[in-house]
Amino acid sequence: MSSSDYWDAESAASYDESSAFMFGPEVLDPAVDLLADLAGDGPALELAVGTGRVAIPLAARGIAMSGIELSQPMADRLLEKSPGFDVTVGDMATTTVPGEFSLVFVVWNSIGNVRTQAEQVAVFRNAAAHLAPGGRFVVELWVPGIRRFPPGQAAVPFHVGEHHVGLDTYDMTTQQGTSHHYRRHDDGTVTYGASNFRYIWPAECDLMAQLAGMELERRVADWHGSPFTNDSESHVSVWRKPL
Repeated sequence: MSSSDYWDAESAASYDESSAFMFGPEVLDPAVDLLADLAGDGPALELAVGTGRVAIPLAARGIAMSGIELSQPMADRLLEKSPGFDVTVGDMATTTVPGEFSLVFVVWNSIGNVRTQAEQVAVFRNAAAHLAPGGRFVVELWVPGIRRFPPGQAAVPFHVGEHHVGLDTYDMTTQQGTSHHYRRHDDGTVTYGASNFRYIWPAECDLMAQLAGMELERRVADWHGSPFTNDSESHVSVWRKPL
């Protein structure tokens, strides 16, 4: 059984609206551009495909898309938006789909939703098993903001806006964390939600890829290709399955 949190029907129904900024062209287009270039003429598989934020635009570009999604309500929402989309309900660590892919990817920190190291290693191995020789596995992931913590501080903000405030809490001994979301709605009410994760360092990702038989091809800070540096707060990493 997956250690990931489960998106229920209520969460799935409001996901696109509550995450509207992620659908904006300034956020989405660079990701779709790079992924489409990496997919080439081959089919692509998205792990944790969700409601199809990235997969549907890729399919619109003519890429044969498949997806794996843990949450049945999220998969249902995807099918409402794109009837006939090839989505399989299951966890990204163990679920398999037929065929070989030129590209497998998991974006927006979703690999962190798998909350044990063993399962995260299994995700890399599952991705490699789906790749054709020479195919690529792409992960978009944030860099843990641990150095922001002064002694005694319990949480670090990752977003502060008019309608949303987000804070992360970390357990340094287990690499477990929780994202706390406070949202202010138009009627003035405030709701709270939380999601759990296990954070992964970039070098730890490289070791997981090595265990899965893949080699690091490139790492950049974002979908625009900015250099990855000591100050980068996220990375987009590409590993290749050898020919």
